[in-house]
Amino acid sequence: MTVLRLSGITKRFGPLVANDDISFDLKKGEVIALLGENGAGKTTLMNILFGHYVADEGNIEAFGQLLAPGDPKAALAAGIGMVHQHFTLADNMSVLENIALGTESLWRPRLDRSLARRRISQLSSDFGLAVEPDASVASLSVGERQRVEILKALYRDARILILDEPTAVLTPAETDALFRTLKMLVANGLSIIFISHKLHEVMAVSDRVLVLRSGRLAGERTTARTTRRELATLMVGQEVTPPKVAGVARGEALFALERVSTAPLGSGAFLHDVSLTLFAGEIVGLAGVSGNGQAALAGLIAGTENPASGKMLVRGKLVGGWSPRAALDHGIARIPEDRHAVGTIGDMSVTENVIAERYRSSPFCRRGFLDWKAAKHFAEGLIRDYDVKCPSPEARIRLLSGGNMQKLILGRALDPEPAIVLANQPARGLDVGAVAYVHGKLLDARARGAAVLLISEDLEEIVALSDRIVVISKGRLSAPSGRGERTIGEIGELMAGHSEVAA
Repeated sequence: MTVLRLSGITKRFGPLVANDDISFDLKKGEVIALLGENGAGKTTLMNILFGHYVADEGNIEAFGQLLAPGDPKAALAAGIGMVHQHFTLADNMSVLENIALGTESLWRPRLDRSLARRRISQLSSDFGLAVEPDASVASLSVGERQRVEILKALYRDARILILDEPTAVLTPAETDALFRTLKMLVANGLSIIFISHKLHEVMAVSDRVLVLRSGRLAGERTTARTTRRELATLMVGQEVTPPKVAGVARGEALFALERVSTAPLGSGAFLHDVSLTLFAGEIVGLAGVSGNGQAALAGLIAGTENPASGKMLVRGKLVGGWSPRAALDHGIARIPEDRHAVGTIGDMSVTENVIAERYRSSPFCRRGFLDWKAAKHFAEGLIRDYDVKCPSPEARIRLLSGGNMQKLILGRALDPEPAIVLANQPARGLDVGAVAYVHGKLLDARARGAAVLLISEDLEEIVALSDRIVVISKGRLSAPSGRGERTIGEIGELMAGHSEVAA
């Protein structure tokens, strides 16, 4: 039985064709994986499905009925639910309140909590989504929050569930638990569209794979009859070869933390008695579940945070008066975790964004005035050298895809050549081709003698690139391990806090 059919969907933004005559269907109890490069048209297609955009051509049928274009309420009423990559939960509310929010008529004086609790408990039991209805969302782990998001969709009687990068912030154990839940959902007749850049997960969970490239449907494969290699080639239009990690001799200590602690700040974990040394010619991988102190550690290195106790040294010398400007002056470059909120200013041009951290220094500043000719020349060089798909250096950076935005941030950080690179989630949400490109650039920096701190929740990325691996849990670091000394499962156990960390 076909539950969803997209026919001839075309969407244009001026001269740009974001979706070009895309057609496919989804059957009851089926899992379709949607793959594509950054900017391939996946997000646009999902926005059309949910009524946020109106297609220029084509139509959508859900359960045999035409779906009203441009009407999100119609999509929800038709039984279509979505779990976004970035959770949409209110931390100051309970699980029950988050799930039931917006499901009751405005004319009802109050929520029937007893009925809502019984229904949530039944859904939790039926689908293996263990969660405490009265718990505060602020107290939940990342995996528990995702369960709440799925329960939100099921509570609204979703029969089609779209999952956008659902494992981006999960530990291996949480990912396994999610996949078990998906199997139960499918066994009960739910249909799923699974959007992911992780090919091994696509192979594990899907029945069919649809690949978008440059707005068109580039291919469709039955999962059991394809390979990761074939899918990667379909995504980018050519074979993707991961960069090779050659041996490099470790150099001098360029940056060190000695028994550093930080003050509590916001909802994230703070650091407790952390010691870490970054050496020239080495990549140190920092693995951990989001919110365990990575932000505080990144802030220390980038100069946005100072230690409450302990010592911080650059090239063996104690530093004081630490600030973002001081960090830049000491040759520290950063690739921030959130390219939209922190890495760029959306309404500024590409040129303005790529000089944002160095606009007061040569060659962009002459006698106190900005040299726009030099700035534009620099931006044009990054666009060319990093293969950025961009209309012009004057284009607003928010118009670029995530992958192209990330390439510009990478270029800004690595040109001129820094001594220390803070790479915080550098490949998050990127397609396989862009991931290989980013990894290659980090390895090039390592080969030139830079010290690289790679902060990532993707264990395959950590294991593939790192010379040493440390795990952060509740603000503390594990003892470091060399390449190949720990399995992904053992690292996952440390991430979940199931093993001891260094005192």
